[in-house]
Amino acid sequence: MNKTIDINGIILHTERLVLRPWKESDLEDLFEYASADGVGQMAGWPPHKSIEESRKRLDRFISNKKTFALEYQGKVIGSCGLVNYNEEHYPELALLNGREIGYVLSKDYWGQGLMPEAVKAVIQYLFEVENLDFIIAGHFERNKQSARVIQKCGFEYIKTIPYETQYGTMETSIENILYHPRNNR
Repeated sequence: MNKTIDINGIILHTERLVLRPWKESDLEDLFEYASADGVGQMAGWPPHKSIEESRKRLDRFISNKKTFALEYQGKVIGSCGLVNYNEEHYPELALLNGREIGYVLSKDYWGQGLMPEAVKAVIQYLFEVENLDFIIAGHFERNKQSARVIQKCGFEYIKTIPYETQYGTMETSIENILYHPRNNR
């Protein structure tokens, strides 16, 4: 089952990143990466067409309290969200606490190992502080970069499911799971 998580006040540090709750002053950084062609499409959403569209997303990030801003050298370059996984797809996990992790990174920072660094910090937080039993991470079949992040972070394939994007297309989602080490799976 999806565990309720609130990251308000939570700040994680890695070697190069600060993962923290979003704030109003992050708007321009969000729009910069979210409006770039090729970024959102890899996660199922179209590029932002206006700063107002980014403002609406930022307001949701702030009010929902479940998405980290990824700050690198004083600039927000992406996000890592703790979203609800679709419980209907995973009846076998009904007695366990879990969440799905989703992430996006500015094109300017692809290929530098920043996203695996961020995801590993979030995994540690979810297992050690939130005491989750498992974490799910999915990627579209065509998204080889995201598949590589998932692999580097130790997730294992669990199933393939259909996924409807925010712009009404269907994608094939490769679903992966990481169990808390105490579960010895």
